[in-house]
Amino acid sequence: MLTKLAIVTILVRDQDEALQFYTEKLGLEKKDDMMFGGERWLTVAASQQKDLEIFLGKADSFGMNLMDHVGLAPAWAFNTDDCHETYRTLSERGVKFASPPEEKPWGIQAVFEDLYGNKFSIVQEKQV
Repeated sequence: MLTKLAIVTILVRDQDEALQFYTEKLGLEKKDDMMFGGERWLTVAASQQKDLEIFLGKADSFGMNLMDHVGLAPAWAFNTDDCHETYRTLSERGVKFASPPEEKPWGIQAVFEDLYGNKFSIVQEKQV
């Protein structure tokens, strides 16, 4: 029986460049960085995230030839306690936003893109 989602993959062109963006700009932490079967296994996660990691997979590693898929990942959402403050902080770090914080039925949401055009939301969930 499936119990939980543990790893999601974001295809990248350059793992060092992606690591710098995800750690220095977004503030995620590097979790794993090791060689695995002759290829680099590199994961990041939010500091409080214990059960899900993002694998920054080089699109032409592990037998894949997926360079034309870079930037086409499904949209992911990060929760935040304060969407407006997170938006300001990430903007100051050079993160490019497709939309500023906006009221939505589920809370406040802003959408940004990573280095490769993958879209992510930051969401401050509505208090009930």
